Amino acid sequence: MTAHRILSWSPAAIVFDCDGTLMDTEQHWQEARSITFRAFSLKPPAGFADRAKGMHYTECGALMAEETGKPDLVEDLTSTLLDTFTTLVDQDPVTMPGATALVRLAARHLPLAVASNCPREVVESCLDRAGLLSCFGHVVVAGENVRPKPQPDVYQVAARLCGVPPEEALAVEDSLTGMESARRAGLRVLGLGPCPPGPEAEKADLWVTSLADGELLSWVHSRIGV
Repeated sequence: MTAHRILSWSPAAIVFDCDGTLMDTEQHWQEARSITFRAFSLKPPAGFADRAKGMHYTECGALMAEETGKPDLVEDLTSTLLDTFTTLVDQDPVTMPGATALVRLAARHLPLAVASNCPREVVESCLDRAGLLSCFGHVVVAGENVRPKPQPDVYQVAARLCGVPPEEALAVEDSLTGMESARRAGLRVLGLGPCPPGPEAEKADLWVTSLADGELLSWVHSRIGV
């Protein structure tokens, strides 16, 4: 474990994932996947939710088609998945515990950005309804010339827009896919959630169960909020 790489360090910028990190939207993705499978009379393959976590929605739609043996439904599944998710999250945007306080404190001292696999309109709508959009100087999403996570592109672009080298920026992520993206881009990584066993634990330098974690808040106040 390399927790000292964060706890003894002061970042020059912070780049946050959105889904599952700032916004509690993983529940909406799960529900959207379930609704989409049902809409096409398909049965979700065992363990699909774990494999799909952190995926770009187009890749998720393709995986849904592949694993159910319906390659001709890729476009329909992808479109239905995104439309369903957008409706669900618009009805019930919820921030993750500690996210609002951490973002507002950090925004007073550092440039902040969001790096997400979600469409821009979804990310910005979620953050706006949560009152957090104005805290971020940049929102970077996968798209033309910017490959989705686990490719490093979104984090590389976000660090550059914040005006800092990647090694001076901190990524805050909840998915292993996103952590791999940030690590490949050269950022230090704060992992949100239970620390997994085995080599996957090394995808983050420090793991916290919540953005309201006491050790994290102490570090923020000593290294950032000064």
